[in-house]
Amino acid sequence: MRNEGTSTNRLQLERLSRTVAHALRHAPSQYELEVDEEGWVPVGQLLEALKRRRRAWRRLTLADLETMIARSPKRRFEIAGDRIRALYGHSLPALLLKHSSQPPELLYHGTAPETLEDIRREGLQPMGRHHVHLSTSVRAAQEVGKRKSPQPIVLVVHAGQAHRDGVPFYEGNEEVWLADEVPAEYLAEE
Repeated sequence: MRNEGTSTNRLQLERLSRTVAHALRHAPSQYELEVDEEGWVPVGQLLEALKRRRRAWRRLTLADLETMIARSPKRRFEIAGDRIRALYGHSLPALLLKHSSQPPELLYHGTAPETLEDIRREGLQPMGRHHVHLSTSVRAAQEVGKRKSPQPIVLVVHAGQAHRDGVPFYEGNEEVWLADEVPAEYLAEE
């Protein structure tokens, strides 16, 4: 990947990021990747799979993957030694082995106003995903909520108290936390 500062390079990095996300989160078998129980894949194996996928990626290197991760506004992947993994967003339950962690005292969830009554009754549910996604800031929750509604509602999640009461939380990255579900008694409107 050359032309580091160009919009073409940004588009190449975005395409690479989308493809890596697909490979690590959703379809490792399509890329012939060996994923361990914590979602790690050998970097060399991923690079070879990507090189087979697109002629433009024949010269792809570890440095290119590191650049993709460093320039991404959201931290979706991590590299440790000779391994890489997606941090969250998997569609395959076998790739989701996470250990419960102490969350920040407050987290936030952006949603559409029309879902509020259901949330008041049932709490936050994964709704077809494996986890409820929570944000560490109101701003980030608003951005997520705007994907669902032009005027989203931001809910405050009393995550610290919920965790002390036995609700497990999992760290996705610096801005995203995950939960299996969040009971309604730990939610308030922002």
